[in-house]
Amino acid sequence: MATSNDKNSLDKPELRQALAASRSSFVSTGVFSFFINILMLAPILYMLEVYDRVLSSNSESTLLMLSLLLLFLFLVMGSLEWVRSQVLIVTGSRLEKMLGSRVFESLFGQTLASGGNVSTTQPLNDLLTLRQFLGGRALLTLFDSPWLPIYMALLFLFHPLLGTVGLIAAVILIGLAMANERATREHLKEANKLQIANNQDTQRNLRNSEVVQAMGMLPRLRERWQERQDELLGLQVKASQRGGVLATTSKTFRMMMQSVMLGLGAFLAIQGEISGGTVIAGSLLLGRALSPVDQMIASWKSFLSAREAYGRLHELLEAQPVFDVPMSLPPPQGEVRFEHSTVMPVGAKVPILKNIDLTIEPGTSVAVIGPSAAGKSTLVRAILGLHPTVHGSIRLDGAEISHWNREELGQHIGYLPQDVELLEGTVADNIARFGQIDPREVIAAATAGGVHEMILQLPDGYKTQIGGNTLSAGQRQRIGLARALYGSPQLVVLDEPNSNLDTLGDRALAKAIKELKKRGSTVIVVTHRNNILELVDKILVLNNGELVAYDHGDNVKALLSGGGAAIPRDRREDQAMARSERSS
Repeated sequence: MATSNDKNSLDKPELRQALAASRSSFVSTGVFSFFINILMLAPILYMLEVYDRVLSSNSESTLLMLSLLLLFLFLVMGSLEWVRSQVLIVTGSRLEKMLGSRVFESLFGQTLASGGNVSTTQPLNDLLTLRQFLGGRALLTLFDSPWLPIYMALLFLFHPLLGTVGLIAAVILIGLAMANERATREHLKEANKLQIANNQDTQRNLRNSEVVQAMGMLPRLRERWQERQDELLGLQVKASQRGGVLATTSKTFRMMMQSVMLGLGAFLAIQGEISGGTVIAGSLLLGRALSPVDQMIASWKSFLSAREAYGRLHELLEAQPVFDVPMSLPPPQGEVRFEHSTVMPVGAKVPILKNIDLTIEPGTSVAVIGPSAAGKSTLVRAILGLHPTVHGSIRLDGAEISHWNREELGQHIGYLPQDVELLEGTVADNIARFGQIDPREVIAAATAGGVHEMILQLPDGYKTQIGGNTLSAGQRQRIGLARALYGSPQLVVLDEPNSNLDTLGDRALAKAIKELKKRGSTVIVVTHRNNILELVDKILVLNNGELVAYDHGDNVKALLSGGGAAIPRDRREDQAMARSERSS
C-alpha cells in the first residue's frame, strides 16, 4: 500500500521529482556554503586585527601568526569551494542521466503525436542547459545570497549608520536585479522561441537541399532566414542593451557604495565612534554582502535560459507521460481487425479513415489500392499504431495495438515506409535494426530482399557506413526492405515498396512477397502497380477514406472494371514502365 509520501511524490511533476532526488546534494551544497561564507569573514577580521592590534602594538609575531592563520583558512575555504562546485557538477550529471533517456524517448513521442510536424532536438539542448546551470557559477550565487542579511547585521554591529547605508545599498541593488529581469525577460523569451523555430525550418530546408539547389530556391530561402535572423538578433540586442545598462549600473553602484562606506567609516573614525580597522572592514563587508546580488545581475541570462529550459522540458514530459509497460503477450499470428474504426491523425481537421470494418486473416497477403489521398498510408500507419483511432478500435490478434508491448511487438513487425531513411551506422546495423548483429540473420534478410549482391558491391560490404548521399533512393529502398524482413516478422507492412525500384529490384520484391506468403506472414502492401496485384490473395480498395471493396483479386478487379478506371490507369503505368525497361 502506498504511503502518503509516495502519493505526494507521484503527484509531483516528473522534472521536479528528478530535482528532488538530488535534495541531499543541494543540502550538502548549502552546508558547504555556510562554512565558506563564514570563512569569507576571515580577511575582514584579519584586517580588523591588523589595524587595531598589530599596528598599535608593533608585534611582528602577532602579524605572523595572524597571517599564517589566514593562509590556512584560505586553503580550507578554497578546498570547500572546490568540493561545493564538484557536488553541483555531479548533481547536473545525475539529472541528465536520470532524464536523458526519458527526454530522448519523449522526442520521438512528440514527433509521432504531431504527425511528424515537430522535429527538433531542442529538448536535449534544454537538458544540457539545465545541467550546465546546475554545475555553473550562477547557481552558487543563490546559495550565497541568503547571507546578505547576516552581513548587514554585522554592519549594524560595527555602527548603526554603517548598517543603514549598507541596507539602503542592498535594497537598491536588489531593485536593479528585479528591473534587469523585467527588462530582459520577454525579449529573451521571444528570441529563444524564434531561434528554435528558425533552427527547425533550417533543418527542414537542409533535408531538401537537392530540391532547393535544383530549382534555384536558395536565395529566397536565405532571404526568409535572414529576415527571421535579423528579428532574432534585434530582440537579443535589445535584451543585451537593457541588461548591459543595468549590469553596468549595478557594478558601478556597488563600487561607489564601497567608497561611500569607506568615507563614512573614516568620518566615524575621526569622530572616535569606530576604530581604524572597522573603516576598512566595513567597506570589505559591504562589498562581500552585495557581491552575490551583483553576480546574479551579471549572470541573469543563465537564470532566464535555465528557467525557459525547465519550462519547455516540463511541458514535454507532461505531454508525453510514462505509461505502464503493457503485459507481455504471445507472439502475434498476424490477424488484423478493424472494428468500425475512424482515424484522424494529429493535425488533421477531419477524419482520414471513416468507419472501417474488416478483418485480415493471419497469413493473408493484401494489396491496398486507391486514388491519391484515399487514406492508404493512414491505414497502414494505423495498423502499426502510429495513428490513433477516434472511434472504434484496431486489433492485432484480438488485442488493441496500444495494449501491446511496443518493444516486444516490434520484433514481429516489418515496416517499409514510402520515404525510406536509413540511420547513421553500417548497412548491417540498419538491417539488424541496431540490435545485436547476427550475420546469418542479416544475410538472410538481405537475400530475401534481393539486396545481398548489391551490398557486396559496396566499398565495405555490410560494414559500409551509411551517411550523406552515398546510396541512391533505390538502394535505400532495397536495404529498407531487408530491414523490414529481418527476423522473419509475422506482420509485414510495405508502403509503396517499389516506387524507386528498377526491374531487378521489382523482381526481388515479388520474390520476397512470395516467400512471405509461403512462410505464413500477413503481408499488407500499398501499391499503384498491377504486377503486385497478381501476387496477393486479396485487394483492399479505399476511396476518400472509406472502404470500397475488400475481396479476392478477381472479384475486386471485376468490380473496378465495371465501375471505374482505376485498373486501366495502373495498366498504363505498367506499360510505361515496360517501355522504359525495353529502351534501357
